[in-house]
Amino acid sequence: MEKKKLAVVFPGQGAQRPGMGKDFYDTLTVCRETYEEASSAAGWDIASICFGDDERLNLTEYTQPCILATEIAMLRGLRTRFGFSPVFFGGHSLGEFTALVTAGSLSLADAVRIVQVRGRLMQEAVPVGVGAMAAVISDNVDVEMIRRALIDVPVNVANINSANQVVISGDAGAMPEAESRLRDVLARGKEFRYVLLNVSAPFHSRFMDTIVDKFEDTLRAAEKGIHAEKSVVVTSNYTGRFHTGDCNDLIRNLVFQLNHPVQWVENMKQLSTRADAIYEVGPGRPLRDFFKTIGVTCSSITTLSTAERAFAKAGG
Repeated sequence: MEKKKLAVVFPGQGAQRPGMGKDFYDTLTVCRETYEEASSAAGWDIASICFGDDERLNLTEYTQPCILATEIAMLRGLRTRFGFSPVFFGGHSLGEFTALVTAGSLSLADAVRIVQVRGRLMQEAVPVGVGAMAAVISDNVDVEMIRRALIDVPVNVANINSANQVVISGDAGAMPEAESRLRDVLARGKEFRYVLLNVSAPFHSRFMDTIVDKFEDTLRAAEKGIHAEKSVVVTSNYTGRFHTGDCNDLIRNLVFQLNHPVQWVENMKQLSTRADAIYEVGPGRPLRDFFKTIGVTCSSITTLSTAERAFAKAGG
């Protein structure tokens, strides 16, 4: 029987939790070495923040390198222990950087430094408390209807996560008006939920416009180490399609990801048309349910024990 073509996807910010990755770290040498490699690049002890009761785990500048390092450690551990060899890659927001490292487009060290700057810039773009994000949950959410309803409100569509969930992002003071308008247009005869998210800035919105040039400078400084040709098997949050393999395109897509919506539904469709099986690897499992809404099974691996079960079920 022909060997299955596997895809792996990585969640982004919000998936962090204290103790994430520790079972991999304790069990597999390659995972410990990964945390050490990432810590050397960051200039601080990533493992101690991931495994301890450290409030910095939820500060964006620290969160992003911690999640990236954990996901790469987990992926390397799965390769070593189970021979897990995905050939297609995707990631949600921050997770796209993990996907690029896994595909060989970025080194772990470069990616850690890049996302540390990314996290700091995203936090500095808007003072704490000024911005907010909310999940809009309803059956068959009409994205264009949301955009029309909010056309004169300082709020943008930020994440198109599934057929039933879209995240909006913008001015915190405008969120009650956004909820009122969306309830009027989306709640007619069907369930409607509006959930404010526990985030520190309005990501993927116009409020990130002020940092795009600085972030492009960060990526250009690392350009010599970017292997863009390997990115053709990685989906772009910005375009919704696979990256082209051109370095300028790759940098543009990563920059525009900051202030444009994450086209996750399109990413899922692209991956599911090429892969025979899809796995989610990370400290949380938000992406599994998104795949369900397009009728695709995604197996989530959040710990070493869930990996044992997932691969036993898959037959290897």
